Amino acid sequence: MRALVVFTALLMGAFGQKLFIGDQVLRIRASDEEQMAKIRELEHLEQLQIDFWRGPAMPSLPVDMRVPFTSLQAVKVFLETNNIAYTIMIDDVQSLVDQEQEEIKISQIHEKSTRSFNFASYHTLDEIYEWMDSFVSANAALVSKMTIGQSSEGRPLYVLRFSRQKDAKRPAIWLDMGIHSREWITQATGLWTANKIAATHTQEPLKSILDKMDIFVLLVTNPDGYVFTHTMNRMWRKTRSIQKGSSCIGVDPNRNWDAGFGGPGSSSNPCSETYHGARPHSEPEIQSIAGAVLGHGNVKVMLTIHSYSQMLLFPYGYKKEHCPDHDKLNTLAKEATDALAKLHNTKYTFGTTLETIYQADGTTTDWAYDKANVTYSYTFELRDKGSYGFLLPANQILPTAEETWEALKMIMQRASNETP
Repeated sequence: MRALVVFTALLMGAFGQKLFIGDQVLRIRASDEEQMAKIRELEHLEQLQIDFWRGPAMPSLPVDMRVPFTSLQAVKVFLETNNIAYTIMIDDVQSLVDQEQEEIKISQIHEKSTRSFNFASYHTLDEIYEWMDSFVSANAALVSKMTIGQSSEGRPLYVLRFSRQKDAKRPAIWLDMGIHSREWITQATGLWTANKIAATHTQEPLKSILDKMDIFVLLVTNPDGYVFTHTMNRMWRKTRSIQKGSSCIGVDPNRNWDAGFGGPGSSSNPCSETYHGARPHSEPEIQSIAGAVLGHGNVKVMLTIHSYSQMLLFPYGYKKEHCPDHDKLNTLAKEATDALAKLHNTKYTFGTTLETIYQADGTTTDWAYDKANVTYSYTFELRDKGSYGFLLPANQILPTAEETWEALKMIMQRASNETP
């Protein structure tokens, strides 16, 4: 019977949305560096088609990986043979995907009947872009929509600009979401956040922030990948660019920045989930953001929103050396995560990317700090800690967005207080 299920999954996957029937997410805990080295061996066994949700880093941190049903036995035998402990975090990935799709359908029916936008649901790219137009129209005195470029497949990159002086290049705050397309909680959090800014822009502390600064919000940084997660493969991470000389598609856009590009915290293999690309800023999405930030010339805060792990990270990810503003960034990270925790008691860890989670080369945060002179450069890793991973249920969207807002306000207010 199980063989029939697998055959059906492969058959359906060939003609439509990729299925994950029987796939499991394993959480692995290495007891020492020797066991961690063994886990790293699995990264190079491409025939197993393991999808590392949280890759091998240091023994103190767990490794999460989605293992296809066809590779489960081999992977578990490998772990048990090497006395490496593991638990099953998600027993059947497809069951969570199915639940997510059912919730989206119910929300779509409700939205059509009520003619309202549901911020507590996940949305397609078309739905997000349609909402943006309505949102800008309803808040024209505060919000405008900019096109900063387009993706590999020709989709526009839209940025919402919140400003009281739209003709001036005032000090600015930049937020982007969804650079890794499967991290749907980030785009959903961005939608709620944009709406919150408009709804509370006359209240403190936002009033004082917008009196001095503009806020730019890029809701969908990787639109091609995001569409692909809705139509073909829910677990797609990268861009959708064609790679010369390879049958594999896409680049990890958060390894494509010109900051430590090509280092060991990324991959030179075009089939890898952390493939850095042929050159820095090879991806038009990254070119567009870099051009917009550098062209503005006065961005003071750059916040890039990811999931999952409940962390607030700052430079550096590509080297052990602390950045000159380390103490300032560390102190503010503590204040921001403390503010976040007060709302729903969600606990975050914080620190440099390399020391807190793993080495990562070519990231947004490091580029912003090194090349764009942005002092307050942070990466958020939103909920959860792995029980659902990239498949966070829709009922957690609102609490996630609400608590994240508390941290965002703290960081934005600090930058505003330092702006003349």
